[in-house]
Amino acid sequence: MRFQNPANGYEEDVDSPLLWSLLFGPFYFVARGVWAHAALSLLLIPVTAGISWIAYPFFAKRLMRKFYLQKGWKQIA
Repeated sequence: MRFQNPANGYEEDVDSPLLWSLLFGPFYFVARGVWAHAALSLLLIPVTAGISWIAYPFFAKRLMRKFYLQKGWKQIA
C-alpha cells in the first residue's frame, strides 16, 4: 500500500504489515507511529497469554489503512 500526504506530497509505503507485525509485534506499530494500537497490542499480550501476538497481525493491514486515511492521507495505486 502507498499513501500520499496531500499537504506536502510526501509518500509513505506500508509494505507487508502482516509480516512485520508478526515478527515485531507492537514495536512495528511504534515504528509507524500508531501509538494507540501499539499500546493496545502490548496490553493484550499478557492478557491473552501471547495469542494476540499471533492474531493482531491479521488486522494490521486494515489498521494501517484506516490510520492513514483518518489522518487525511490519500491512498494511491
